[in-house]
Amino acid sequence: MRRSHAWSIPNILTYGRLLAVPALVACLFWPGEHLMRWLALAIFVAAGVTDFLDGYLARAWAQQSAIGRMLDPIADKVLVAASLLMLVADGDIRGWALWAAIIILCREILVSGLREFLAELRVSVPVSTVAKWKTTLQLVAIGFLIAGPAGDRVFSGTSTVGVILLWVAALLTLYTGWDYLRAGLRHMVDEDRPGP
Repeated sequence: MRRSHAWSIPNILTYGRLLAVPALVACLFWPGEHLMRWLALAIFVAAGVTDFLDGYLARAWAQQSAIGRMLDPIADKVLVAASLLMLVADGDIRGWALWAAIIILCREILVSGLREFLAELRVSVPVSTVAKWKTTLQLVAIGFLIAGPAGDRVFSGTSTVGVILLWVAALLTLYTGWDYLRAGLRHMVDEDRPGP
């Protein structure tokens, strides 16, 4: 990997998204402080924007790299997982909404394992349009939930909208997770089938 690609702007944006995670978590350690909520939301939105920009710029400027392909999905998953865990810890996600968070986290682990297995077989599973919508909905839902009580003072339904969108994202997560699982199972069966 050339140094120029390791420190290209798309990769720097990905590194920034990873560094945003501890800053976001630190802000959510004070969930009752509305200023910290808005700061956490600003960090989360900035990280979400880099998720779109890094891939777009890498393709537009022909700066795709192995480290970028490896770190981009990791950064996404760490950002979502850390946010969900902090929102559960402070009670913004509770009751039945916990199941939506569990579905999302379990799907991320399942897909990561499947991708690793399929990579060994040199099989690439492209990201579907539904999966992109799922990611977008997840980020929007988490954004509403991060605003939480601070957002409720501006718009009284902020937290409710966040929970509803989280459930919609969880249902799309189940659908896309099944797609990945079906593709993985098909390749597993082919791999285990005895030769002629």
